Amino acid sequence: MALTFHNTLTKRKEPFQPLEAGVVRMYNCGPTVYGRAHIGNFRSYLFADTLRRWLEYRGLAVRQVMNITDVGHLTDDADDGEDKLEVQAKKEGRDPWQISRHYADLFLADVAALGLRPALVYPRASEHIPEMLAMVEGLVDKGYAYAVDGDVYFEVSKFPGYGRLSGNSVDALDAGARIEVRQEKRHPADFALWKSDPHHVMKWKSRFGPDGFPGWHIECSAMAMKHLGARIDIHTGGEDNIFPHHECEIAQSEAYTGQPFASCWMHAKFLQVDGGKMSKSLGNVYNLDDVKARGYEPRALRYCLIRGHYRQPLNFTWDILKESAAALENLDDLATRLRRAAAGQGAAASADDGLEEVADAKDEFEAGMDDDLNMPRALSALNKLRGAAIDARLGASAAAAALQFVKKANQVLGVIQVEEAILDAEIKRWIDARQAARKAKDFRESDRIRDQLLAQGIVLEDTADGVVWRRKQGT
Repeated sequence: MALTFHNTLTKRKEPFQPLEAGVVRMYNCGPTVYGRAHIGNFRSYLFADTLRRWLEYRGLAVRQVMNITDVGHLTDDADDGEDKLEVQAKKEGRDPWQISRHYADLFLADVAALGLRPALVYPRASEHIPEMLAMVEGLVDKGYAYAVDGDVYFEVSKFPGYGRLSGNSVDALDAGARIEVRQEKRHPADFALWKSDPHHVMKWKSRFGPDGFPGWHIECSAMAMKHLGARIDIHTGGEDNIFPHHECEIAQSEAYTGQPFASCWMHAKFLQVDGGKMSKSLGNVYNLDDVKARGYEPRALRYCLIRGHYRQPLNFTWDILKESAAALENLDDLATRLRRAAAGQGAAASADDGLEEVADAKDEFEAGMDDDLNMPRALSALNKLRGAAIDARLGASAAAAALQFVKKANQVLGVIQVEEAILDAEIKRWIDARQAARKAKDFRESDRIRDQLLAQGIVLEDTADGVVWRRKQGT
C-alpha cells in the first residue's frame, strides 16, 4: 500500500511523495511559552513525532523543525489584546524574556521525558526578527501589504486563494465574528504582519517605527523558510491552528515567494478531558508532573495520547490512563514472551511454527500506519501477535522474528519495554527468597513476598518455565 495522508488543504487522503526524493521537510507548530505545556498540547506534538518516526521507518530522512513562539502571540489569537508572554510576566513579577526561557526549558524537558525525537532545530521567534522584517517589507513592496501608523497588515483581497485551507472565504468572514474590526484595516479580514506599541516590552526598530514586534502568523513562515526553504513537504499543528494561523501562513508565504508553501497540511484533533474541554475552572488542565504524581511513567502518557487516530477526538480521564497503562503492560508482556519463546521457553514444537502469523502481523501494522497513521489498526496487529505468543503458537525461529519486528515497531511507538529490565539487587533478592519459600512449600511466606513486591510495582507470574516479572504502571 502506498504511503497515504489526509491533506487538510485538499480535504482528502492522498499518496505522499516528497519534493526531493528520500527527504521530507516538515514544520510543526510548537508551543507559545507563556506557561507549562499541558497534555492537550502534547497530543499534537506526539502526533508530529509519530509521523516523523513513521516516515523514518519507511526509509525517509526527515528534516523536522518545531518553532518556539516567545513573542507576538496575542491573547485573542488575532490582532488585538495583550501579548501572552507579557500577561504572564505581569502575573509572575518577571520580565517576558525570563518567562519564555523558563517555560521553553520546561517544554524541552517534557519533550525528552516523553521520548519525542529531537527536532533538527527549535527556532525561537525572538531570534528571527530580521527574517520576519524582510518578509514584511517584501510583502509591502509587492503590494500585498500596507502600513498604517506603524502597524502593517496583509491585504487578503489581493490573495485569491485565501480560505482554501479553512473554507473561510473573504466574503464569508463577517466583521466582528472571528476577527476583530479595526478602523485602520481596509478589510476586517486583513491580518497583522507587524505591530507597533510603545508600551510593549519586547520590541524592535524597523522602517515602520521604533516600537514594533511581529504578528504571530509571520513568525512561522519566516522560520520555516529560514530552516527548510521556500517549499516544504508537510506542515502540522492542532486543529485550532487551521484558522486563522495556518490560513494566514499560506497567504503571506505564497504571496512572498510566488510558490506553493506546503504540499500537505495535517492537523490533530483536540484532546478532550473528562469528556469535554480542558478548563482551569474545572481543575482538569493536566501536565506531565500531574501524571507522574499519580504514579505513571511518561511512556504511559505517551501511549495514552498516541493510541487513537490523530484525526479523531480522543478523551482523557485518569481511568483511561489506567487502562492505557494496562495495555502498555500487555505490550511489555508481548516482548517478554517473545524473548522467552525465542530462547525455547514456552515455544511451539516446531521452530518455524507461526512464521506466517508474524508476517501477517507485520503487514497489518505497516498497512495501518501507511493508511494515514491508523494507529488503532497498527496496535491491533500487535495485540493479535500477543495472542499467538500466549497460546504458544510461535516456534523459536518465529518468536525471534516476531521480537525483531516488535523492536522495529517500537521505533515508531516509543513505548514498549523491549529489552529485559535490570532489577534492583534488593528486589532480585526478594524474588529469589520467594522462589526458595515456594520450593520449601512455605506458601504463606511466598504470598507475603509476592504481595510486598506488588506493593512496589513488581508483578510476578509463575509459569512452567519459571517466574516471569513485569513492572506495573500507575497506582
